[in-house]
Amino acid sequence: MKKYLSFLFILSVVLAAGCKKEYAPPVVNAPQSTSVEVTKTVELTFSFTADGGYKSSMVTATGGTAAIKTDGAPGTSGGTIVVSFTAGTTTGAGSVNLTLTDNESQTETVTVVLSIEGVPTMSVTENITINTIWETGRIYILEGRITVVSGITLTIQPGVIIKGREGSESNATALMVARGGKLMAEGTADSPIIFTSVSDKILPGEIISPNLSPDLNGLWGGLLILGKAPISAEAEAMQIEGIPTSDLNGLYGGTDPADNSGTIKYVSIRHGGANIGEGNEINGLTLGGVGSGTIIENIEIVSNQDDGVEWFGGTVNVKNAIVWNTGDDAIDTDQSWGGTLDNFIIVNPGDECLELDGPEGTMVAKHTLKNGSAFAGNAQGLVDLDPNSNVDINGMYFFGLKSGQDFDELPTLYPCTFTTFEATLPAGTAVADFFKGGSAQFTTAVAAGANTVGANKTSFQGWSWASVSGALNDF
Repeated sequence: MKKYLSFLFILSVVLAAGCKKEYAPPVVNAPQSTSVEVTKTVELTFSFTADGGYKSSMVTATGGTAAIKTDGAPGTSGGTIVVSFTAGTTTGAGSVNLTLTDNESQTETVTVVLSIEGVPTMSVTENITINTIWETGRIYILEGRITVVSGITLTIQPGVIIKGREGSESNATALMVARGGKLMAEGTADSPIIFTSVSDKILPGEIISPNLSPDLNGLWGGLLILGKAPISAEAEAMQIEGIPTSDLNGLYGGTDPADNSGTIKYVSIRHGGANIGEGNEINGLTLGGVGSGTIIENIEIVSNQDDGVEWFGGTVNVKNAIVWNTGDDAIDTDQSWGGTLDNFIIVNPGDECLELDGPEGTMVAKHTLKNGSAFAGNAQGLVDLDPNSNVDINGMYFFGLKSGQDFDELPTLYPCTFTTFEATLPAGTAVADFFKGGSAQFTTAVAAGANTVGANKTSFQGWSWASVSGALNDF
């Protein structure tokens, strides 16, 4: 009887083994090959059948990175898998390889070949004489001095990169908005507009240059905005510095304090200041006779050979500005600018942190600087004023000082207000060693990081090179 039962058991095992269902291997259908721009992301949808029940999938890629965005459901016999692929910075072929495994440990691998293409690049060779839009996702190359002429509007969409061709003197490149023209350059905190050199390999979506250091300057010109607001000079209208007198688009000044030259928001200007003549360079951002109807907010100047921002008269207000690594002054005012600079950061200028000059003609206006922080670094001085400077400065913090840097005189011709200065001083020094000519009376020494006045650096987070690189960590 025992032998019989053993026989029946063995027979049942054999029959059970012989009756085990054989599942077909999984089948994965790949989408068609497609193209994608460098640094951009594309989604790929794979369909599958898994007779043995879906278990898992794995993805690898060349020419970029890939990740499973939507996976198959465990145990199902079919469905879809969505893979996101982000291209790298090199053009050419790429691929996505998807491997699916079922519950029977059977696998299937399929490959999608991708074409990685460069960013569309447009060459700008002539002045802007019709209303024009520079589109998101594109790079525009300035091949020379390009002017938005009177009566015309240039609109630059978020994320656009403008690159100036290298050159000096008559071949210096720049973008200039003539009197009566408008620039609508409205970037966003997530997608700033970047002006840089053609040598910069930066692509849309990037903030930090992949190949240029933040102290390299003079590779192209800069951005010049010219308006019809009053200036204090020899004449009602003057030729802006940095532009040859033969180019009449370079005139600025007039009689309309509310003149509107457009809107500039979330714009970073880098590696400029090309020399156009002996001792004559272009500023990162030049504002000549720009009126109060113009909106300028959230701007960054990085490594300009001349000044960072320079005002020549006008009435425009500027809010949230950062100037980093200039060869000359960070902030320079001339010809009775009559506006306000609010919330600004200065990092390591070459000459003065602030050079605030008085009027040159009969028209007199006062400008205001407030809520500023300055890391003096290699600067030659802190604040340089003329006897006839006409300015109020409220709430300034200085640190990173070294011997020889100073605030050396106060204006005497016009009533000016200077309040609430704070400074972190080198060991063994006193306020009067740096703040002279009466400026010590409104300056207080504070420990590093203990300042109660200065700029709010959160305004620059995410979109500015200085913030993303860590250059503002000590502010």
